[in-house]
Amino acid sequence: MKIDHLKIFTSNLERQLDFYEKILGLPVKKVSDTTIIIHLGYSVLEMEQEPSATPYHIAFHIPAQQEEKALSWLEEKLEILEDDGNRIVDFPAWKAKSVYFYDADKNILEFISRRDLFPPVSEEFSADSILGISEIGLATENVEEKFRFLNTNFGIEKFSGDYERFCASGDDEGLFIIINRNEKDWIPTGVKAFASPFEISLTREQASFSAVFKNDTLQPK
Repeated sequence: MKIDHLKIFTSNLERQLDFYEKILGLPVKKVSDTTIIIHLGYSVLEMEQEPSATPYHIAFHIPAQQEEKALSWLEEKLEILEDDGNRIVDFPAWKAKSVYFYDADKNILEFISRRDLFPPVSEEFSADSILGISEIGLATENVEEKFRFLNTNFGIEKFSGDYERFCASGDDEGLFIIINRNEKDWIPTGVKAFASPFEISLTREQASFSAVFKNDTLQPK
């Protein structure tokens, strides 16, 4: 599952523009007074101004086994979010390692390096090493309902977890991280998970799909 386009909302459009352009060094375009688009490898992240916006969890792919280099690169720019004292979080069952940090909206961002995906083409780590959107967090009161929608409409399978507290849905290339927001918080900070709305376009098995998540409802776009 490849995440092509993700639209989220921000209460600090100008601060987010500065963060992604000046701190992460990514190509950012202001398409209107209320909207910016950010190019992250094969994915596009769109942000629209919304005063009542709440935080998100989003993960970005980086090359395999470059988590140490990504950590060193990030440490010069911002504060790293630790998990029980660990600055690199190991997910052995997923063959992945991650580094977490905040953007200007306190969205929890993650660089995820999967051992068997995206071999590095350069020894150096830079903004060009951010390869695409890997995950979008979906906080809900009904995990199984959201999974059934994705499975029925898009053919997306369960990757990990259960239908009560947590269900990662998709594959190594792209995942919906579905959590029960009444029973689970986002790692590594333990902060409250909001049912933050988003719009998403993805490709799976050469077919394109789009969906909207709003008011704890997931539906085709």
